[in-house]
Amino acid sequence: MKYSFLLSCCLVAIFSIAAWAEAPQQTSRHDEGLRRHPVEVYAITNAKVVTRPGEEPVAATIVVRNSKIVALGQDVQIPPEAEVVDLEGKYLYPGFIDSYGEVSFSAAGQRPPLAYWNQNIRSDFNVSSAIKSSDLAASDYRKQGFVARLIAPQDGILRGQTAIYSLDDGDVHYRQLRDAFALAGQLTLTRRGPRGSYPNSPMGAVALARQSFYDAAWYRDALRASEKDATLLLPETNVTLEAMQPYLAGDLPVMIETSDEQFATRADIFAREFGLDLIVIGSGREYRLLDEIVGMKRTLVVPVNFPKAPNVATPEAAAETSLLSLMHWDHAPENLARLSEKDVEILLTTHRLESPSLFLKNLSTAVERGFDANQALAAMTTVPAKRLGIDNQLGTVEEGKLASFVVTSKPLFEKDSKVVETWVNGQRYEHDQPAPKQLAGDWKIEMQSPPKDAAATLLMHLTGPKNMKGTVRPAETTPKFKEKVELKSLKYDEGRIVGQFIADKFGPRGVATLSITFEEDAESMLGTLRWPDGTVSAVTMTASGMDEAKEEKKEEAAEDGDQEDAEEEKKDDKKPQLASFPVQYPLGSFGRVSPPAEAGLIAFTGATVWTCGEQGILENATVLVSDGKIKAVGVDLEIPEDATVVDAAGLHISPGLIDCHSHIATDGGINESGQAITAEVRIGDFIDADDIDIYWQLAGGLTSSNILHGSANPIGGQNQVIKMRWGLPAEKLKFQGAPQGIKFALGENVKQANWGDEYTTRYPQTRMGVEQIFQDEFREAQEYQAAQEAYAQSKQGLPPRKDLELEAVAEILDGSRWVHCHSYRQDEILALIRVLDEFDIRIGSFQHILEGYKVADAMAQHGATASSFSDWWAYKFEVKDAIPYNGAMMHQQGLVVSFNSDDGEMGRRMNQEAAKAVKYGHVSPEEALKFVTLNAAIQLRIEDRVGSLEPGKDADLAIWNASPLSNFAVCQQTWIDGRKYFDRKEAESDKAKFAQMKNTLIQKVLDSRAPMLKEGEHTEDPSDLWPRCDEFCHAHGDHGHEHEHEHH
Repeated sequence: MKYSFLLSCCLVAIFSIAAWAEAPQQTSRHDEGLRRHPVEVYAITNAKVVTRPGEEPVAATIVVRNSKIVALGQDVQIPPEAEVVDLEGKYLYPGFIDSYGEVSFSAAGQRPPLAYWNQNIRSDFNVSSAIKSSDLAASDYRKQGFVARLIAPQDGILRGQTAIYSLDDGDVHYRQLRDAFALAGQLTLTRRGPRGSYPNSPMGAVALARQSFYDAAWYRDALRASEKDATLLLPETNVTLEAMQPYLAGDLPVMIETSDEQFATRADIFAREFGLDLIVIGSGREYRLLDEIVGMKRTLVVPVNFPKAPNVATPEAAAETSLLSLMHWDHAPENLARLSEKDVEILLTTHRLESPSLFLKNLSTAVERGFDANQALAAMTTVPAKRLGIDNQLGTVEEGKLASFVVTSKPLFEKDSKVVETWVNGQRYEHDQPAPKQLAGDWKIEMQSPPKDAAATLLMHLTGPKNMKGTVRPAETTPKFKEKVELKSLKYDEGRIVGQFIADKFGPRGVATLSITFEEDAESMLGTLRWPDGTVSAVTMTASGMDEAKEEKKEEAAEDGDQEDAEEEKKDDKKPQLASFPVQYPLGSFGRVSPPAEAGLIAFTGATVWTCGEQGILENATVLVSDGKIKAVGVDLEIPEDATVVDAAGLHISPGLIDCHSHIATDGGINESGQAITAEVRIGDFIDADDIDIYWQLAGGLTSSNILHGSANPIGGQNQVIKMRWGLPAEKLKFQGAPQGIKFALGENVKQANWGDEYTTRYPQTRMGVEQIFQDEFREAQEYQAAQEAYAQSKQGLPPRKDLELEAVAEILDGSRWVHCHSYRQDEILALIRVLDEFDIRIGSFQHILEGYKVADAMAQHGATASSFSDWWAYKFEVKDAIPYNGAMMHQQGLVVSFNSDDGEMGRRMNQEAAKAVKYGHVSPEEALKFVTLNAAIQLRIEDRVGSLEPGKDADLAIWNASPLSNFAVCQQTWIDGRKYFDRKEAESDKAKFAQMKNTLIQKVLDSRAPMLKEGEHTEDPSDLWPRCDEFCHAHGDHGHEHEHEHH
């Protein structure tokens, strides 16, 4: 009696637990009609289970109840109600996680009333508020083994909050694994907007994103202050800034999409400014800046979007192909391996692929090219599960987790392995498999018990696997037998070949149906054939063994478009080749394998030295350089024994040339024209270290350049002075210690007189309005400064908002930021001088200043400097009074004058521009050279570092084969900081080396039979979207910007 009672209790408990485990998912929704309580219990047997990356496959049984794994092991008892799924010979892995995907939501553009002022900041938008089941494209991703996807909004700068979903076919609201995981964004624009929209450049996008985070910080601080002091006015209610708080605090990550390796480092700089937990959405080009990417110590979501080979199919196409595009094709498949070797945390994604169906194929290529297979599996299972905060549900195969896993025909990365099933939340999804390549060929079909007078043996010829076709013919005939019969409705379905044919020539009249089970590597295969009279014959299919069938197969494969499959088979048999050449910086022609070494102590002897300093021009002189600085300059200097001697006899040495006005080396768009005042944007956010113009201008003796915003605004963006350190990353090009500057502009461009008839609404539209907007902005900046200073002292009231535009203008007022102003007409020049005098501001330089000769006395009294064109005039109406003597005349009036290029091509020959001051105005050669050396340095306030060859200054110098002012002078070497960045002899030998590299890679493409870009097709280069010249200034056009891209 006692034991019966205990047994009853146990049974009650067991059934109670079972009932709880089988309870349907609870919901607040009301169901109409009869309730359904399906119980889904499966026992998966005989599979070789890999429970986590790094583990060996072990035969095990998995019990799935509803959506969870409830038992796992070798001795698991199978519940009697379970449906048994026998996966004999199959391999089972944790389900894959796609760590980033984008969907365009129309609802994201419908901004709520209390949203941020700019519609590109959409931090309040949540994917979960608008997603539909169709957005997940679950079926396509399941076929690649994916069981979950992270979805991000596609549009905007700060685009909104991501969510993570399972890829089963249930209600999308039940499939959410995590909501509001990360704030997604990009630090650029995906397309060029109208000139009047803000922002309409990548520079503006970064500035807006920075301002929004500063606004979120102010919103947080203002709310805290009002909570402490009830007498204070509440700040505005802003749902966008409120939504940004957990991301600003670092509680949740920010995912920033990047279009190349330089954008990845820019995202890191942005995140460090605000202390953000950054996840970088990579581009597949990270190998190009590997050390910098590794040094970021960030999580990377990396695509497997390997490019097609450039088109080298014809001599003409090969000639047009760049070395850069060839090297990227060669290196891209090794990107993952190199990141993994450096212990970068990698998550994988299908993002950027033409189709998710390419994912496993490309990933297998990455494994073949060095990406560790266990690391590859981890990058789509355990690593994303942990980083995305869903490791309690996904990532491994273990009890208590979701029954989401992938089943393959062979070990995952073994050749010809296929995903045959994907299980998501306990739901089984079997995938149709393509016909095996081995099906193509000639087969003998032998029948048992055929009808009377029917053929006992038939021959079947199949082509495929793509567009599979087939014929049936009598025994002992070849595939070209004229009376062969076509197989209709032929297909490969779940391991079976099925088809129909007209049997009149072989037996009873009518249609026969055929079904044969195909097994790879089997000597014979079994099936059935049903004759028109109802007779069913068992059949055995074997290879026909006919020698001529091989030739026939080749002929018919060509006819049916299947020669590609034959080539694929040949290609598959080849071992993968690693990249042929090391990565250069930048990648492509004239890139460096490593930065130039510092030579230590160097003595340049026997040269004519143009010091551009108090020593003037020295004959047969020596320049002594130590640790990147000039140690001594003179005649008969004692040369230390340990110095490296550079014999410069018969040569000329000048200071490195300086361009005071340039627009090269930036991919941020040059102009942010969306507003009249854009002081918040920064050229420095978009220094492009890959711009080949750096190299070409370096070859012309240029060592420093002032990269300016364009002339679309009265007050434009902030400039960036760089050194031409070709081969170093962007941050190392920046001239450390150079004072900050900003671009102003006057004239037609800023009042939009030359923009077209549709641009007549933005203020100002007149030159008078330009003067007024300067005054108004300076007054606003004064008020801003006063408010900031008052709060810093008292800490009373609501904290003032940090305004990046007014911060920059306030720096003009306090003298820490210098104005460089685009200018032409004398009346505007005088008007600006008067405005600046009113606010006690001294201008840094007037740029172009083509009527400066008319007002040189007023400029000198103000303390202005002038950076002019040498001989440009009459290229538009407002420069009709320009003359080539302008520079010399201003120089004679005591102004510091430089000549600038404002042009990518002209920056290669600034020495010749300086020589024009000798021709037009008889400036002495010694003084003329200063127009592109010392005077430019003075205008940029870097004369204590560069501009002349004097002790203590940076060892920036150029070596010439003649007087630097001669039209026949050619720069032989260019040195920066005591390092040789250009050598003409080396450059000549490099041309042959790069040509050989290009030819080697062309042969590699042809030999590999890799898919090529078609004629007219090109690899997308996002930087092509943005101008690399000042498109509002019509003096020069876009000269010298023929960049080496990956188009071909």
